Order: sequence, then C-alpha cells, then structure tokens
Amino acid sequence: MTVLTPDAARTRRGRLMLIALFLLFFGTAFGAMLLRLSGWMPAGLKNHGELLQPPADLRKAAPLLADGSRYDWNPEARTWRIVVAPPPACTVECERLLAELDKVWQLFGHNADKVEILWLGSLPEGAPALPELRPLRDDAALRAALPQLDDPAGIPLYVVDPNGFVILRYPPHADPVGMRADIAKLLKLK
Repeated sequence: MTVLTPDAARTRRGRLMLIALFLLFFGTAFGAMLLRLSGWMPAGLKNHGELLQPPADLRKAAPLLADGSRYDWNPEARTWRIVVAPPPACTVECERLLAELDKVWQLFGHNADKVEILWLGSLPEGAPALPELRPLRDDAALRAALPQLDDPAGIPLYVVDPNGFVILRYPPHADPVGMRADIAKLLKLK
C-alpha cells in the first residue's frame, strides 16, 4: 500500500479557491450591508416625495366640502388623495397647478377612480369642473395638520392614504411625474 503525499501546488490552489469563495460570498453580503447603512437605495425603490415620519393624522380634523357637507375618509373605498392647500389669493400658480394635477389624474387610467384631489380653500376664478376635484372649505385646523405648509417657494402637495394619514409631501414646483409614479405604486398595495 502506497501513501499519497499532497502536492504543495494543489494544496495552495485549493486554499486560494476556498478563500476566493469565502470572499465572494461574504464580500457581497458585506458590500450590501455597507450600501444599506449608507442610505443608498436603487432608484426604483425610492419615492419622489418626502416620506413623513411620523405621518400626520388628518382624521381629527373633519373636513367639510365647499357645499357644507362632511367629507368622510372612508378607508374601505381605498381612495388615495392629493391635498392642495393654496394661499387665499392664488391665481396663476393655482391654475397651472390644477391643470398639472388634472393631467396626473388622467394618467392613472382605470385606477383614476381611486384618486381624489382635495383643494383646501377657494378654487381659482374660472376653474373647470373636474370629476376628481373635491373643493373643501378652508379650515385652520386642517391647514395646521399639514406639515411644512408655509413654504416661501410656493404650494406644497401632499398624498393622504385611505385612512386619512398624510404620508408624502412634495415641495413646491415638484415634478408631477414623480408624484404620479409614487401614487401608482401605492395603488398597487392592497
């Protein structure tokens, strides 16, 4: 019976292969952990609006529609809302904003009936009657519940979930395409 002696080159190659496999497995896990801890996320997972932590609760402020009837949040209907709270003497910027929001709403297609636009205060002069638009009476308590409302750059927009929580804030002059993309993701949630 002969005893085989390990070849030194083969042993070295086996060890290097084991180290390479170890680095491949644990190196990618370590790299992913570093990316996660640095706050990096793939572009497809990021939202365009500012995620509010904690979300503002609008359920306590019972909004009234412009005609005086109560606006119910009705979570069972799974309706998402875009809230606009313009300043009282808003004209040109409000008309532009209303036209942009109408385009965003139309781009939802068959899901458009699951999105409403709540306009807090008076509409601009000559505003069209849009099916998605729900004009609300101006309410100081509702305005106070909206975070960072008084922005000197313009009118911020908010996304409110079906339960009445403000979850996203968009700065003035934000790209409406980003808002549409965020809400489209939210509409897929069941």
